[in-house]
Amino acid sequence: MKWILFGMGGLTALVAVVAAIGSRLPRHHTASRTLRVKRPPADVWAAVTGLTGASSVPVDVVESHPPFRLVTRVKETEKNFGGAWTITIVADPSTGSGQGATSLTITEDGWIANPIFRFMSRFVIGHHASIDGILKPVAKALNEEAVLSGK
Repeated sequence: MKWILFGMGGLTALVAVVAAIGSRLPRHHTASRTLRVKRPPADVWAAVTGLTGASSVPVDVVESHPPFRLVTRVKETEKNFGGAWTITIVADPSTGSGQGATSLTITEDGWIANPIFRFMSRFVIGHHASIDGILKPVAKALNEEAVLSGK
């Protein structure tokens, strides 16, 4: 019984430390990643909007200019996190390979209310996890290697 109480006390202390660190982290964050592929913008648009449209997070479309720009914002009903995703698709014909290339960039301007979730997003999961979870399947759908860059 003594070990159970000791374990529960340790767990409580760990949660308290995580919450304290999380409360000192900035509520807002910006994360961005870019994927370059050898496909035209229309193909990239179809792949990325097909995947982002299947998201379980309720969003409003703020701006849509196919096949180059899409901006979505998490609905106000979400109280634990929110923000906007800006998807930018830019054709780059000067790759030197004889084929045009396209850059797909997703930028997340987000916020996280709960300090424990803020800690987890920053140190465990990473702010880029959701973006990478879209860009890697986009690369696969386009039969391209998923080499991502960004901050």
